[in-house]
Amino acid sequence: MDPAEVEFLSEKEIVKIIPNFSLDKIYLIGGDLGPFNPGLPVEVPVWLALNLKQRQKCRIVPPEWMDVEKLEEIRELERKEGTFAPVPSPYYMELTKLLLNHASDNIPKADEIRTLVKDIWDTRIAKLRLSADSFINQQEAHAKLDNLTLMEINTIRSFFLDSLNFMYKLRSNMQPASSKGKAMDY
Repeated sequence: MDPAEVEFLSEKEIVKIIPNFSLDKIYLIGGDLGPFNPGLPVEVPVWLALNLKQRQKCRIVPPEWMDVEKLEEIRELERKEGTFAPVPSPYYMELTKLLLNHASDNIPKADEIRTLVKDIWDTRIAKLRLSADSFINQQEAHAKLDNLTLMEINTIRSFFLDSLNFMYKLRSNMQPASSKGKAMDY
């Protein structure tokens, strides 16, 4: 899975919008949306919110976690904890990028939010690198990945897979040869 696929998945997350148009309920395969009435909040997927925003048909209400004070708390918790702290959304990085790129005028203190989310991301990736280094040095065969997002896992995936394959080859070469004189390499 590449970053574009993870971003695509994040667009299914639900956000609140305040439409400036009227429309009855719409029936989609993924579920019913609406009705849309001017000034009344309605929950829609991010992909629809961004589409309506680009056509100037709504204002996007930022998610509750996209607040400077809450993000500062998350950043401090992430810095203090030795393990990965729970994140406010499984797609926090992707949603921040999408919403700030397309609707920054609807998000108060957008620049501060962008900086805080980047700080949280950097802290988590640094922890992930340290964990990966420890994992490889201890020659472990499995790891527990609690509280990681898809994008974070995607960032380290190729390194982990290559490392595990290399460790497997090293271990199988250290095993005594089979009765036919050589070990099987899978």
